[in-house]
Amino acid sequence: MKRNKLMILLGAGMLLVSSCGKEFLQKLPQGQLSEPQVGNKDGVEGALVGAYSILNGNVSGTWGNYSSAPSQWLFGEVASDNAHKGSFLDDQSPMNMIEAYNVISTNDNLSQMWQVYFEGVMRCNNTLRLLANDQASTKEITAERALQIQAECKMLRAHYYFLLWRVFRNVPIITEDISTEDAQTVKNDKDVLPLIEEDLKFAVANLPATKINNEFGRMDKNAAKAYLGKLYLYQKKYGDALGLFKEVMAGKDIVGMPFWNNFDVTTENGPEVVMVSKHAINSNGSADNANVGDMLGGLYGSSPVGCCGFYQPTIDLVNAYKVDAKGLPLLDDSYRTNPYLSDKGVAANATYTLNVKLRFDPRLDYTVGRRGVEYLDYGIMPGNGWIRDANYAGPFVGIKTMIPRSQFPTQAAPGENYLTGLDVNIIRLADVWLMAAECEVELGNLAGAMKYVNDIRKRAANLEPKKTATGVNAADYDVKPYTSFPSPDYARKAVRFERRLELAMEGHRFYDLVRWGIAKQTIEAYSAFEGQHLSSYLNLKFDPADEYYPIPQAEIDRSNGALTQKK
Repeated sequence: MKRNKLMILLGAGMLLVSSCGKEFLQKLPQGQLSEPQVGNKDGVEGALVGAYSILNGNVSGTWGNYSSAPSQWLFGEVASDNAHKGSFLDDQSPMNMIEAYNVISTNDNLSQMWQVYFEGVMRCNNTLRLLANDQASTKEITAERALQIQAECKMLRAHYYFLLWRVFRNVPIITEDISTEDAQTVKNDKDVLPLIEEDLKFAVANLPATKINNEFGRMDKNAAKAYLGKLYLYQKKYGDALGLFKEVMAGKDIVGMPFWNNFDVTTENGPEVVMVSKHAINSNGSADNANVGDMLGGLYGSSPVGCCGFYQPTIDLVNAYKVDAKGLPLLDDSYRTNPYLSDKGVAANATYTLNVKLRFDPRLDYTVGRRGVEYLDYGIMPGNGWIRDANYAGPFVGIKTMIPRSQFPTQAAPGENYLTGLDVNIIRLADVWLMAAECEVELGNLAGAMKYVNDIRKRAANLEPKKTATGVNAADYDVKPYTSFPSPDYARKAVRFERRLELAMEGHRFYDLVRWGIAKQTIEAYSAFEGQHLSSYLNLKFDPADEYYPIPQAEIDRSNGALTQKK
């Protein structure tokens, strides 16, 4: 047997969460073991741990993992009409190219995304090879567990490849049958979606219905079904997708599942979780397993977090939460008329009075921080004091990636409150509900689509009103169910709008716009509005080529001609 060195994460069973806590994530340092040493049961399980560990978009360290974040905030939200890069103009300037749709192949965010998730693919392949060696020899691993490991690896590989496909489209297909050396010469001239489908079907067939050992970070049958349904939705196979989504939703009451539990570090592992990237602060205070990808979204300045001021919601997104007299969204985009701008242009030390009579969906203040409104347990959001440059990126901040100050001692890295143990949902039930609604529209069942959308809206109506400093409601909150979907076009618009409201700042928006075929019209209309108030976003132009990104030039150079750039 060839005695090449294999980089693995030592210690099986450390990645996968139990109901008791996240100690599984407190990994030992990486080390080198020869192939015979890792070819036993513990070695295979340890290699699987290494494959899982890429879910948080981080190979090692903390800084620099922004574009590979499991939340996909940069490619999924900043590239859309939902979020700005934030901070100030010259900070992390390669991100400006993504926001302005003029990305070049040497952009370091592309390399980070490519390298991290191909590392995930290679770890999955390595685990499958080690497993095959065990099954061909000593069979330390039972046949039942071997099938589960295969299924876990293949679902992880499908996820990593799906992320790469959404960003780059043209990627090399590397499986466990291709050696690490030969992988360098694989061309990117074939469609990876059939492999993703094959892997997900295997996962559906062979993963257990419940989390292995009740470990919430594990893949299971429901997660595989939801992911396969998502793949089919992207391919417009609506009937196939809907059948899978219905199986995932069966017997579940999303109306009774609290919305905020999805973003509360104290209520993780709840019933809405379908697939999650688990995060933790290690017992020694290190943050390699923390939510490192979202760290730049930490609040700036006088806030309790202190860094870093990126990832700010757009003015357009905030105004999309307006409702009409019936408590319904303004689907005709009239929300842009007489826009709410918060304290834009008002100094932090100047008198500012919040208009509490504005009619908003209550999800606004569980998604966006705005001046005059309570923010977690930090107090009242003061405006510019928490923002690096409001004239550049606007007066709003995000909430979904933050944790309460009361949780800093155990859920934040010492002295670095922007590095937290908050999990990131890759798929949650509300996403599945709304994907099912989308399928129903395209299959002609408008009543079914409306029912699913109304479930999400009824749940939103249960949110407690946010308060001002004087204890009054921060808005005239209202969210009501639809009474009819009078046409397919109306239903389609309503479903798409609901996805924006429910899933804002969770990494879905840009990819949704692209798969719907409306990215150009949506982004350019957004630019015309947003640019009136923030000049950096005026006159943005979006072309079909902007729907995905160049292959990193460094990868093309290393491939010796195997990889070619998109035309």
